[in-house]
Amino acid sequence: MAIRVFQGVEPVLGKEVYVDEFSCVIGRVKIGDESSIWPGVVIRGDVNDVTIGSRTNIQDGSVLHVSTPSKDNPEGYPLAIGNDVTIGHQVMLHGCTIKNKVLVGMSSVVLDGAVIEDEVLVGAGSLVPPGKVLESGFLYLGSPVRQIRKLNQEELNSLAQSATHYINVKNLHLEK
Repeated sequence: MAIRVFQGVEPVLGKEVYVDEFSCVIGRVKIGDESSIWPGVVIRGDVNDVTIGSRTNIQDGSVLHVSTPSKDNPEGYPLAIGNDVTIGHQVMLHGCTIKNKVLVGMSSVVLDGAVIEDEVLVGAGSLVPPGKVLESGFLYLGSPVRQIRKLNQEELNSLAQSATHYINVKNLHLEK
């Protein structure tokens, strides 16, 4: 089963959410309306909260987890993803914050305490180190990631278009 209770806490899904049967969503996870979770995705909200906004897609093979609260870090690192976000195939997100209209490219890694502001494109294979803040409106690439250039209007528009595309594909899957 794709949805699992952990210590009595069941994931909460919004309206029209698609969770593929070959994914796994565990515990303290909230997923907003019209979002999609694709095959092979693992979202483990066991020791902290995972919040995914509306119209967001988490693509095949991605792993989302959190950090445990501790004496040195009483909040731990929850994972928060905003609205209209595309998380590419095989991305690893761990205890970070991703705001709205962001695309995180395939096989990228975003680590504890990192913040990706609104309207950012993170290129495939990038590593966002712990605590790094990616400023709104830019393309970032590399391992470790670095700011490359400002996004042009076409690229900014494509961030929302990507989210809309995945809403349409998700709706086809829900029709089964």
